[in-house]
Amino acid sequence: MMMKLSRQFTVFGSAIFCVVIFSLYLMLDHLQLDHTKSPNNGGDKLQNGQLSILQDKIDRLERLLSENNEIIANIRDSVINLKESVKDGRGGLDGGNMSQGHYLELLASPPLVLPIDSQDCQFATREFSKPADGVQLLDVYDLLTFDNHDGGVWKQGFDITYQDNEWDSEPLQVFVVPHSHNDPGWLKTFDDYYRDQTQHILNNIVVKLHEDSRRKMIWSEISYFSKWWDNIDNQKRDAVKSLFEQGQLEITTGGWVMPDEANSHYFALIDQLLEGHQWLERNVGVKPQTGWAVDPFGHSPTQAYLLKQAGLANMLIQRVHYSVKKHFASQETLEFFWRQNWDPASSTDILCHMMPFYSYDVPHTCGPDPKICCQFDFKRLPGGRVNCPWRVPPQPITDGNVQQRVQMLLDQYRKKSKLFRTKVVMVPLGDDFRYAEALEWDQQFQNYQKLFDYMNSHPELHVKAQFGTITDYFNALRKLSIEPGHPSASLPVVSGDFFTYADRDDHYWSGYFTSRPFYKRLDRVLESHLRAAEILYSLTLANIQRFGKLNDFPAVENNRLLTEARRNLGLFQHHDAIAGTGKDMVVIDYGTRSVVVYNPTEQDRTSVVTVYVNTPHVCVITDHGHPVPAQVSAVWDDSTTASTELSFVAQVPALGLGLYQLSTAVSGGAETAEYVFLRQGGELSVNMKHFTVNIPQDASTPLSIHNPHIQIWSSPTTGLMERLKLKENGSEHQIKVEFAWYGTTSNRDKSGAYLFLPDGEAKMYSPARSPVIRVTKGSVFSEITTSFDHVTHTLRLYNVQGVEGQAVEICNLVDIRREFNHEIAMRLASDVDSKDRFFTDLNGFQIQPRRTMAKLPLQANFYPMTSMAYIQDPGTRLTLLTAQSLGSASLVSGQLEVIMDRRLNQDDNRGLGQGVLDNKVTPSTFRLLLEKRKPSPLSYPSLLSHVSSLYLNHPLISMAVSTEAQSLSLTAFTPLASSLPCDIHLVNLRSIQSKEDGGGPSDEAALILHRKGFDCAFSNRNTGLLCATTQGKIHTEKLFSELRFQSIIPVSLTLMHTTEGGSSKEEIRLKPMEISTYRVQLT
Repeated sequence: MMMKLSRQFTVFGSAIFCVVIFSLYLMLDHLQLDHTKSPNNGGDKLQNGQLSILQDKIDRLERLLSENNEIIANIRDSVINLKESVKDGRGGLDGGNMSQGHYLELLASPPLVLPIDSQDCQFATREFSKPADGVQLLDVYDLLTFDNHDGGVWKQGFDITYQDNEWDSEPLQVFVVPHSHNDPGWLKTFDDYYRDQTQHILNNIVVKLHEDSRRKMIWSEISYFSKWWDNIDNQKRDAVKSLFEQGQLEITTGGWVMPDEANSHYFALIDQLLEGHQWLERNVGVKPQTGWAVDPFGHSPTQAYLLKQAGLANMLIQRVHYSVKKHFASQETLEFFWRQNWDPASSTDILCHMMPFYSYDVPHTCGPDPKICCQFDFKRLPGGRVNCPWRVPPQPITDGNVQQRVQMLLDQYRKKSKLFRTKVVMVPLGDDFRYAEALEWDQQFQNYQKLFDYMNSHPELHVKAQFGTITDYFNALRKLSIEPGHPSASLPVVSGDFFTYADRDDHYWSGYFTSRPFYKRLDRVLESHLRAAEILYSLTLANIQRFGKLNDFPAVENNRLLTEARRNLGLFQHHDAIAGTGKDMVVIDYGTRSVVVYNPTEQDRTSVVTVYVNTPHVCVITDHGHPVPAQVSAVWDDSTTASTELSFVAQVPALGLGLYQLSTAVSGGAETAEYVFLRQGGELSVNMKHFTVNIPQDASTPLSIHNPHIQIWSSPTTGLMERLKLKENGSEHQIKVEFAWYGTTSNRDKSGAYLFLPDGEAKMYSPARSPVIRVTKGSVFSEITTSFDHVTHTLRLYNVQGVEGQAVEICNLVDIRREFNHEIAMRLASDVDSKDRFFTDLNGFQIQPRRTMAKLPLQANFYPMTSMAYIQDPGTRLTLLTAQSLGSASLVSGQLEVIMDRRLNQDDNRGLGQGVLDNKVTPSTFRLLLEKRKPSPLSYPSLLSHVSSLYLNHPLISMAVSTEAQSLSLTAFTPLASSLPCDIHLVNLRSIQSKEDGGGPSDEAALILHRKGFDCAFSNRNTGLLCATTQGKIHTEKLFSELRFQSIIPVSLTLMHTTEGGSSKEEIRLKPMEISTYRVQLT
């Protein structure tokens, strides 16, 4: 027991250190993006403030690194103290190993045929009819002409008319919803925004809402709200709570941020939502009912599903393609039930309101005419800093003009209401960082109250107007449209997503799917490290509590670190921020060293681990002394000089820890890789010792590498792949890798951080000089690497029987720092007859069918690819799995294309005030999977594809054991009794903070599980998977090897609500695609 706990402490210390360092680097180094503002409202400020912001970042980084060194030292000391206490007999712990070795020395071999329950195949084969009033967004795109006619005062819409008597029998209800959108970082840092604006907005909310009980306000970003809460006294906190209780103040969505919905992975979307909701539960007791997303650049049904699972009833979206908005407005379908593609009934429905006009600012929210609506934004009264671009200013409301101003405003309200099916209309009143000054509160609320008083006191107007929260509005809407017996038409059902967004003309926001890919990769690495640390922490804490040794574990301090990492990751999901990283290599630099390998996935796993070594004479053995397959290879500093690395095949149980010993070996150690170098028409000089190097004179023969499953051939001129063969059935396919450049248009509006406005089709990449090609052949992996001027491209095959032997790994190291207005793309050109169809994932959660449309500009046919994209024909599917979010397309049948990086020398007039010129040398990693298939009506990934994606995004984590811990008798750790079912993913096992003061963990954790939908129309032979399917059932008593569930309570996604019925304590049962959360106690 002592050995187990000691090892857990050591490894957790390393893992939490990884999390903290990554989160610090991510938060301090990234440059934020943003969205439509006034084109010239901040560029100068950005340039003037960059040096001071940079200095602040450096100072803060030094301070936090110093603090974290102290934290890691404390964790290390606690390990040593625990070890000594057990040695002295003070611990009272069981001397046996906590895991009794449910695994043999090596994991079981994968079965020849994967055991899949036949009922589990029904999900992907069932077809169900759309509801009569159902709308599928793919069909809408087919229908639309995207002609962009001038609609008059509503430029992107149409003329709206009405009859004066339409409201005689049922008055128009108007809810004006004051709001202030606070970006957690854009032109200023998060802290600067808080200091200069946000804290004043929140302070004013307390004062100004208490002045008049008719006033209302909504707030979304808990990152800001929690910082403010920590700085106010109890009297002000009580005043805030009373505003919540009276319904004057409402928290909408309640996430840590308002997240981007294109690039964010669903793990991070859940994590930031959970962090916000848990903060609200602990501090103010508020449970959000309505989502509010006015600023993400396009909207994903994944977010709709997560809000529904969290217990929210309603949601609002804004940034949708202007042609789609116009169509929905013309059909009166701007309010609908958003349903998931896979849902045959209505269990996933959430009531959604789509704002009809261009923006969420006041000129574009009261009605169709921004010139008139701007006159009712009273912050723009003459004499202020903001005015109306239409050159007609607002007027203060007086007894002399109130009648005329009411008629103007009511006309807009009525016209807006004609776009909806009920006689209730919602009018947002706000913009970015509004209500920071008391004067604006007085200007807006006093003038609007005069307008409302006049409207409400004149029955002949047939209107009832008031301030409201967004949930006030939805409650009224539900009464009119959903409750039985009401004559109003029911609301339609919509399925699909709202990408790719265009706000005007051909200005498609497909550029930001790729912009700053370095940080997109870094974000995904942080997610994996945070999840690993969360699970290890929860398992360690449960074992510590089980044996009564809490005093020997820095639970409170580690919980604080985890909370900090969660919040940093949460901030990065903000729609202006998520915008990657190189391999983090452990260095083994002397004698004999122990390496602990953590498997963050819920599957028993065979994968390759790589560490740096300072000698090629090295061997690897398990903790039982058995040799492990290993390969010593060169680490190339450039194309022809190198140092040394060691790769070995690790076998690690699900969520467990494996232990390996590395030592120097005179003979019989790891095999040495062999190298072949080629360069067409150029001299080559290779500086290597310890390795066999061959430079053939005849370099015209196609290059080839293979493993037990795959063989690939590459061009001897470029090193790029040309053909791929599946050994199981002998089928061979043309799959060519190509690179291409996009330029930017010569028009006035050009590509920038958000917009992709290319100068036509891509031009093939043709380097100025012949590249150096390096072929590596070894016992653990073989690869072909080509060094071009702008990209180093590697094709790798792993010689393992597990999952990673099934795919081609593609790594691109991209450097376009010297380019001018260029974007570089990787293209896969195959013989798959995919026609105009392809598929991309949404947020790593679900698959969305796509159709390439000739009627749309090229940039409109790019979509976000968070974890995979694929093309297929009746017999074959080609899947590209990705370790970072990027923009993708299939512009020609048989092709898949991804934008790798973008360097743009100008702003795209969306408010950022600069181009994209902070490029870094950026690694991007992919896995290419070719699978034989049978035709099926619906499209889901195969099980192999799901698990391959999981392994790509959650690689084994290797940690060299510190010299202090080297003397401990470390052993392997096997927390699960066996792998989870192949289709069930453990999203997180996340400690829940105690409600008591002190900030430590409670004795409960959130267990979040996802059952993935998969397609059985693929071969289930030789998959390398060590799992089965079980109709979504998990027997809780058989889940862990040692721990047991003391309690397991089904709850909503973010623990706000206890769900009805649900799973028993003995069995968890999940439906396909379902994400479920359980509040658990482990003992």
